Amino acid sequence: MELRTATAADWPRIIEIYNHAVSDGRFTADIEPLTVEARRDWLMQHTNKRYPIRLALEDGITVGWCSLSPYRPGRKALAGVAEISYYIAREHRGKGFANQLMADAITYAETNGFTHLLAILLDRNIASLNLLKKYQFRQWGQLPGIVNFGSEICGQYIYGKKLFSSTGISSRITAIL
Repeated sequence: MELRTATAADWPRIIEIYNHAVSDGRFTADIEPLTVEARRDWLMQHTNKRYPIRLALEDGITVGWCSLSPYRPGRKALAGVAEISYYIAREHRGKGFANQLMADAITYAETNGFTHLLAILLDRNIASLNLLKKYQFRQWGQLPGIVNFGSEICGQYIYGKKLFSSTGISSRITAIL
């Protein structure tokens, strides 16, 4: 497996993999497939070094991705917090790609001065819950019954992880001095 940062050329595959989660109906609150054009602003937000989309590739084919996104953009006191999202192509789930992407994202976040990671997920997404727990994320919030799929109602969880970022600590210390 190879890990690398996404470029604009990867956007169609990123959206294709995300749409697997949409059609499976238990991994995201979106209920209709998305297009690159509909997600262009979000994708553009991830073209800078601070908030990348990292890809997992097998034999040169993208099989999954993980993104770090700003949490509550524009609020400077939250600049050390990133929302983590990850999706694996349907036919590649259960093969360890999510583990590799998660470990990579945590290392990246710590190295780049993030102090906390948040994951917001459906309460019925057992695979994601297990992955987060494996990496010592803890439940920090619950939003019961807010997701309406028409025939089914479910909630969302907010899971968080405090990072030990020496970069983040040193930049706060520098700001105080």
